[in-house]
Amino acid sequence: MKNIISISTVVLMLMFISCNKHQKSELGHNESENVKTENTGNREGAHGEEGDHEGEEGVVEISTMQAETIGLEVKPLEQRSMGNTIKVTGQLELFPQDRANISPFVGGNVRAIHVIEGDKVKKGQVLAYLEHPDIISMQQDFQEKNNELVFLKQDFERKQTLYEKGVSSGKEYQMAQSKFRSTTSSVNALKAKLHLLGLNIDKIAKGKIYSAIPITTPIDGFVDEVIVSLGDYVAPQTKMFTVSNITKIHADFKVYEKDIYKVKEGQEIYFAVASKPDELLKAKIHAIGKTFETDPKALHLHADVHNEDKELLPGMYVEGRIVQGEKMVYVVPEEAIIKEGEQSFVFILDKDVKAEENKLRYKMTPVSTGITDLGFVEVNFPTNVSKDAKVVTKGAYTLSSERIKGELEHED
Repeated sequence: MKNIISISTVVLMLMFISCNKHQKSELGHNESENVKTENTGNREGAHGEEGDHEGEEGVVEISTMQAETIGLEVKPLEQRSMGNTIKVTGQLELFPQDRANISPFVGGNVRAIHVIEGDKVKKGQVLAYLEHPDIISMQQDFQEKNNELVFLKQDFERKQTLYEKGVSSGKEYQMAQSKFRSTTSSVNALKAKLHLLGLNIDKIAKGKIYSAIPITTPIDGFVDEVIVSLGDYVAPQTKMFTVSNITKIHADFKVYEKDIYKVKEGQEIYFAVASKPDELLKAKIHAIGKTFETDPKALHLHADVHNEDKELLPGMYVEGRIVQGEKMVYVVPEEAIIKEGEQSFVFILDKDVKAEENKLRYKMTPVSTGITDLGFVEVNFPTNVSKDAKVVTKGAYTLSSERIKGELEHED
């Protein structure tokens, strides 16, 4: 009996110990799972915080080399009058005194040519030399007549003295006077001709003979045409060269009948040319024509144009707007505007440039647009945009593509 009780007691104790171990095991397992869950949550939170700083919305960052490769151009904000204007068209022209057709006074063969088309020349510069036997003969005649004049002058003065003293007859005095005056006239005429030919008269009078004459330009400018070749015979008054001074180019506009009364001298004109599609140029009306054309019904306006960089050329077609009332607004080229749905944007250069990393940052900025004219768009910026901001005028769509590409990569 005692043995049975002892065995039962041992069995109960073993069962109790087993249950305790099992509970501890479950508790330990649950705590472990809780720790793992918390750790996982912490890691996910940390990852989320890091992801928030990976990119900034609407900002594109590229290297300076990339900017050069894609032809990116950035310009400061500019204001133009885009309000009450009169539309005009025309072309660029030169004043008559700023274009020269150069030809010789005497015929001759081309011995030398010193310029080519496009060369810049100064007034009086030698363009070519002409030679011909007649040029030599003219100098020879001058020398002979000039030497003869010295003798005739002395003979005239001597006979004048004798005549005044009553020693010589009046006929001899008058003949001497006639020959002296006639030869003087011939010498002066030859001097004038030789002067027109650009020769040194004093040296010729002392015996020098020039075998060729210089052909010079009467104005500063650029050589437009060279019409002769070496050895060519050039007849008198035959065009050899044309030279133009394009620094004083002007615009010849047509204003139509309905707008004539609105136009007056001194008004400013903004105009564009095909060679500078992203730039508005400026001119000022200095003269209004007095002849009314019937087809089409229009008057001509002449406007002064600044052409210091020599990029504007005669004959270029121009489209302009005459400013009636000043309404100055900020404008950008049309290609600077990015459209996304109903909203318009431009890219502005971020002043926070990472120079040490050779990086440039461009921020996509919303704008509202207004009048569009001559390839430019009126824009209104948010109040936080500085008036000193620099806008991307070329390459904006390429930047936009880079931005979209970057955002897609970030999402992945």
